[in-house]
Amino acid sequence: MDLSVIVLLSLCGFLRGQETTDPISLDDCCKDGKERGQESQDCTSLPLISESTTCRIAQEQCCTAVLEDNICTSGINVAKDQGSCDALLSSSTCETKTAKTCCECCLLGRAAQERGLSCDLTLAVWYQCGLVSRACCVDRSPNSDGKPAPELPKAQGDAQNTEDQCKAAGCSQSCFNGSCACLEGYKLKADAKTCEDINECLLGSHHCRGGERCINTLGSYRCQRVISCGTGYELTDNNKCEDIDECETGTHNCGAELECQNTAGSFRCRPRVQCGVGFIQDALGSCIDINECLSVTGPCPSGHMCFNTVGSYTCQRHSVTCGRGYHLNADGSRCVDIDECAGPDNSCDGHGCINLVGSYRCECRAGFIFNSISRSCEDINECRNYPGRLCAHKCENILGSYKCSCTMGFKLAADGRNCDDLNECESSPCSQECANVYGSYQCYCRRGYQLSDADGITCEDIDECALPTGGHICSYRCHNTPGSFLCTCPAIGYTLAPNGRSCQDIDECVTSTHSCSESESCFNIQGGYKCLNFDCPANYRRSGDTRCERLPCNQTSECLALPVRITYYHLTFPTKIPIPTNIFRMGPSNSALGDDIEVAIVDGNQGGYFAAKRVEQGGVLVVQKPIALPQDFEISLEMKLRRFGHLSVYLFKIRLFVTPDELSHISE
Repeated sequence: MDLSVIVLLSLCGFLRGQETTDPISLDDCCKDGKERGQESQDCTSLPLISESTTCRIAQEQCCTAVLEDNICTSGINVAKDQGSCDALLSSSTCETKTAKTCCECCLLGRAAQERGLSCDLTLAVWYQCGLVSRACCVDRSPNSDGKPAPELPKAQGDAQNTEDQCKAAGCSQSCFNGSCACLEGYKLKADAKTCEDINECLLGSHHCRGGERCINTLGSYRCQRVISCGTGYELTDNNKCEDIDECETGTHNCGAELECQNTAGSFRCRPRVQCGVGFIQDALGSCIDINECLSVTGPCPSGHMCFNTVGSYTCQRHSVTCGRGYHLNADGSRCVDIDECAGPDNSCDGHGCINLVGSYRCECRAGFIFNSISRSCEDINECRNYPGRLCAHKCENILGSYKCSCTMGFKLAADGRNCDDLNECESSPCSQECANVYGSYQCYCRRGYQLSDADGITCEDIDECALPTGGHICSYRCHNTPGSFLCTCPAIGYTLAPNGRSCQDIDECVTSTHSCSESESCFNIQGGYKCLNFDCPANYRRSGDTRCERLPCNQTSECLALPVRITYYHLTFPTKIPIPTNIFRMGPSNSALGDDIEVAIVDGNQGGYFAAKRVEQGGVLVVQKPIALPQDFEISLEMKLRRFGHLSVYLFKIRLFVTPDELSHISE
């Protein structure tokens, strides 16, 4: 009686990619990859000979296989020639690790031969290690056919000097004994070649004192005071407050007739010219005549009248008294007008002077006004008299006029009064991009960078992998790069998807990159594959790829009790699937009235993860207990069918491969 078994593919379906018709076969793709591997080309960036994804995978994997075989053979040669693998300890590259592994596996085989042990290792080593060990044990050669290994180039580590090793290393900064090294303030990146800056401020390895803020720089850092120095002082490069010499920098406001004298935190304005006898100097440095006649004692003797003159005085007898603006003539007989405008230093101090009888009047220049009380020309403060009407931004009064200036971010227009916006971006103040705004500018960064909080102009790389969402950017591993990031997948069993973030399983069975023998069948699982085979027990014959039929019985009870048919099935699903879940269904291909079906697990359920349940027209295998860790099971499921008084037994051998539910649980 024929039976059909329905496998639930919704959980762990066996996916097979459908290739489009391509004139280039997989053998051609693999051959091209092997040739490029013999030339030691980069297997991850080979020129494609076909647009087929399967062909690309075949190229890369065949190329990688050739490279790894060559590296492994060099390690075996070191073991055979030197009897030690110490020569392979000077580097930590992947190639050196592979050669070292093959070297040590060969030493295991040689040790087994010397001790008279079996060449078939009972140790739990990986598959290729077992092959190398057995080859070195049996044939003293890495070849299984007994032929001597092909002569390969010896490792160049001992023959090359340090200078050649450093050239080959391709270090970004410095090299020591063939290994890359970095300058102070830098550290070696994961590629063991490139150096990156150490952020002492972030790591707390700086020596800034209290009240100072750490600012990271390339290869070092600097400390900056948090509190400013105050007016009249500036912060120096050694982080100290130093007095500003306003006189030297020209930031004082002393007039043209005054001299600037620097003081601690400020400055003083002192007169340039000392006044002569008979004059006194005012706060602005001007020389004012001293009226000696107003002194308490009086300069003239008794009986004389004192008359003040510019810079001096005269004494005359009381015989004739002259009023203001007059003085006695030479013989003292009469009063004559005093010409205040006579001489270069007239009373109007350089302005136009008009002498009047008994007086005078000044004709002041533009920017000055005549004070009738002090009888002098005084400067007009245009900025105070006309606020906001002369200059667009700032107005500064100067002697006889005024001067306009602009605030930061602006420059004085051609009319000398208005202010035009200054385009600071023309001087490239930003490390990346600059946007001019009215009266200022704004720095901004390209994608993958952020503006530094320290100076507001430097763009710093964003570590996308360290962000709160960094764990969800890549499905497996995230590696930060300047301005971006890079996702990687486990080295074996996975490849990066076209989106650059997800990892997709490599079907080694489809790409023919498995190591199964001709007598074994390849079964793909998540992140790897399994090589499967089975042999029919006694009294059974093989009737298909997965089925054994019982040989005809001689109506003996012992033979009739055996299963009519033994069928082998292979299933795979991830851990932590919902509980309960039906993963396998069985039943007769057709039903008859009065059928009595019994299902039971007869072997392989020691952990109690599974259960067999009777359903309409058959039975199902159910996952009834959570499976937290990846593991393999081999379940023997028995179905008994009683029909018309006849009992038939059917046995199902189900191999279950439980894989990790997340890539993060995979260890490399």
